[in-house]
Amino acid sequence: MDRRKFIAASLATSALAAAPAVEAQSPATRPRQLYQLRRYTLQTGPQVAMTEKYISEALIPALDNKAGPIGAFRLDVGPETPTFYVLIPILAPAMAGALELELNQNETYVKAAEHFWNAPASSPAFLRMDSSLLVAFEGWPRITPPAKGKRIFQLRTYESPSYRDHILKVQMFHSGEFEIFTNAGFQPVFFGDTLIGQRMPSLTYMLSFADSADLDAKWAVFRNDPAWKKLSADPRFAFEAIVSNITNLVLSPLAASQI
Repeated sequence: MDRRKFIAASLATSALAAAPAVEAQSPATRPRQLYQLRRYTLQTGPQVAMTEKYISEALIPALDNKAGPIGAFRLDVGPETPTFYVLIPILAPAMAGALELELNQNETYVKAAEHFWNAPASSPAFLRMDSSLLVAFEGWPRITPPAKGKRIFQLRTYESPSYRDHILKVQMFHSGEFEIFTNAGFQPVFFGDTLIGQRMPSLTYMLSFADSADLDAKWAVFRNDPAWKKLSADPRFAFEAIVSNITNLVLSPLAASQI
């Protein structure tokens, strides 16, 4: 198959994930989730408390039990702090677009969100909010909440120089990378392919750790795993740099987070 036919065939598959599913993670009875990943960029000061109150007391209660656990996180290590991230599983793409309209028909939500939404221009509740729509990988079709207890989270985004290379990176996860993660002791939360968002083509995934020392230790195991060395040298994926940029963030959960 030449490159143009390969790309066309791959793009025709659901959410660009052409590789076979990992049986242990994607039984037929568990369809792939969709995720809205929100980012609230804030200014140090009253905005932080106001936005956390909105997320905790208005947004999460209004969305609860819609499609799965909702994650809410504070950015601890990254280029823009303070920032909050909210991970919302959704049932269908149309729901992402209509989410605010649906919420604003909920009187309890409207009342709880009043101070956030009615903040004056002279003292806004946040600087900017943007969001991405992702679809879960076939091999990791649903959010997997970590064990309870004190946790930190790593949010990683891989950008690729072309859609072909992006597809290959998704296939790389389905060709053994999931197993390498789990064998190294990682606790993955989700893997998502970006359908709508910035800096496409890209994919994003989240990992959970007990603390920063645990994070460093598990990545050391991953990098030294013979299976990873073999996979990363596989000519299917190593013929060029199929990932052109990696964004690596460290987050901590807000008190109201369900993840």
